[in-house]
Amino acid sequence: MPEIKAIQSELRSQKLDGWLFYDHHHRDAIAARILGLNSHGKVTRRWFYFIPAKGVPSKLVHRIEAGGLDSLPGRKLEYSGWEELHKGLGKILGGAKSIAMQYSPQNDIPYIGLVDAGTIELIRKLGKKVHSSADLVQEFEAAWTPEQLVSHRAAGEIVHRVTQQAFSRAGSFVREKKPLTERELQEWMGAQFRSQHVVADGDPIVGVGPHAGDPHYEPPATGSAPIREGDLLLLDVWGKLDRPGSVFYDITWMGYLGASVPAKYAKIFTIVRSARDAAINFVLDSVSAGREIHGWEVDRACREVIRKAGYAKYFTHRTGHSIGQDVHGNGANMDGLETRDNRRIVPHTCFSIEPGIYLPEFGVRSEVNVYVGDGKAEVTGPIQQEIIPILA
Repeated sequence: MPEIKAIQSELRSQKLDGWLFYDHHHRDAIAARILGLNSHGKVTRRWFYFIPAKGVPSKLVHRIEAGGLDSLPGRKLEYSGWEELHKGLGKILGGAKSIAMQYSPQNDIPYIGLVDAGTIELIRKLGKKVHSSADLVQEFEAAWTPEQLVSHRAAGEIVHRVTQQAFSRAGSFVREKKPLTERELQEWMGAQFRSQHVVADGDPIVGVGPHAGDPHYEPPATGSAPIREGDLLLLDVWGKLDRPGSVFYDITWMGYLGASVPAKYAKIFTIVRSARDAAINFVLDSVSAGREIHGWEVDRACREVIRKAGYAKYFTHRTGHSIGQDVHGNGANMDGLETRDNRRIVPHTCFSIEPGIYLPEFGVRSEVNVYVGDGKAEVTGPIQQEIIPILA
């Protein structure tokens, strides 16, 4: 059941007349999650659900799927033809003028821009002004419950442990001169997670050498690179507990298959670490001081360190992403590069900070998770300070 009264209170505080949810063929997972709908239910026809800032919600459903929103409170209107649909929309929206929808101006925030342009045009044709629901989504989908924070920490303990075990496993194979490929280590890690009831949308990223410089590298099923002495090894690892409502933990750590880390790798890691820490400190200090901050500002604090070091063109992605029930969640991203994320960072949300420098011959990334509570923010797990010399 959606938090109708809380949503209405937030609508009034944002000076909006209502929030219009819309779906067709499960295009909007945000709507299903906030409204508590079955994400696998039949949605072969368009439905609309309108929560006004004051008063009773309304729903508009097709007659052959008339029961699709029966779990939600409010009056129900039905339609069959498109003319009836248009009239029904006018009725459920009534005199509301400023309407929030899963819409992002110029698609600046693709995670929120889920309503098609034609539907936006239709709502505007009815004389309504469409606003982005981005900040509403943060409050009612991206913000964690206390139980979700507990699930994050529990998943984090497993993810961190398996990551460290993977470095040890790589070291053992190298010492014993036994063959081990990126793909084999990746599959071993995936099996460890499944045996401990941790799930994800894919197995970890395991990359050596130039592959560590590819932020979304996936070891191929055949022809995966061998892991050898002298290799720089990147592990990007994420997972959540296999239970309803749990949220992700997502980290990246670096290791070197040798007894001491070469200076060329240590130098780049030091720059990345400094950029990571600049972003962390900016968030922690700002939240502690009660200052409102936005995703793009965190990105700027991080990116400026790498720019001053002369590696700006090798930091090719945003500083971080929202984390929730999806590993890339629907809250504010730490982004001033790919988009200018103007969303404010709100309490009870979590995001990654993961700067990287990706050179042709190798790449380095360090990733932590930051949770923002009430008046305090924290990194939720161990923070890597040096590349691990795996054979030391």
